[in-house]
Amino acid sequence: MRYFVQFSYNGKAYHGWQNQPNAITVQQVLEKAFSTLLRTDVSLMGAGRTDTGVHAKQMFAHFVVDELADIEDLIYKLNSFLPEDIAVQEIFQVLPEAHARFDATERTYEYWVIQEKNPFYIDSAYHVKHSLDIEKMNEASSVLLDYKDFECFSKSNTDVHTYLCDIKEASWIRKGELLVFTITANRFLRNMVRAIVGTLLEVGTGKSTVADVKSIINSKDRSEAGYSVPAKGLYLTRIIYPNTITTKHG
Repeated sequence: MRYFVQFSYNGKAYHGWQNQPNAITVQQVLEKAFSTLLRTDVSLMGAGRTDTGVHAKQMFAHFVVDELADIEDLIYKLNSFLPEDIAVQEIFQVLPEAHARFDATERTYEYWVIQEKNPFYIDSAYHVKHSLDIEKMNEASSVLLDYKDFECFSKSNTDVHTYLCDIKEASWIRKGELLVFTITANRFLRNMVRAIVGTLLEVGTGKSTVADVKSIINSKDRSEAGYSVPAKGLYLTRIIYPNTITTKHG
């Protein structure tokens, strides 16, 4: 039977989500926990990749096993077995053809910036010392909604079939000590959010203009865009699926 698992993790200790040779990943740790507790080899297919050091407040993966007798007990045992930086919230049955990656219709990321030195955000937010024009950054963010091709923000030499993404939301807002960038799209390219944030921060510091952002996108050239901000400030926060993947979960 096919199941989805919903989980979250702090990415500091991991080389991203996907299994890699000679590097510890979230997928590796989760698969080991499932396989140990269920006493059978369990393979997880994640909703997407997160790079080294990136966090996830909400992530999904699917797996196939014999029918689970007691899901709540399995969740309890998984959270007891897993390290403190990975937590399982839910496991639920889905249709046999449901796919954690391909069935996702929206993904939302947040990027956290602090502007005053704060030891409590040393591993979870990016410290930007320069003053920022948030109004200009939001003006530049709105430009993203007018485009579909974001090759300029994609990591170079990435094997992808298309650079087209449908961005539905992109904005900056202050939340207490944090300056938070939120972006929602149907899909994201590798390193895309971190490159977008770096570009928008350059607008905020006056190094670039809103018109420059349009020129950067039209160039389709990664070297024209801003720097890639550190992974520690990036969070995958929400993944949306259609109700049709299961009658038991909306």
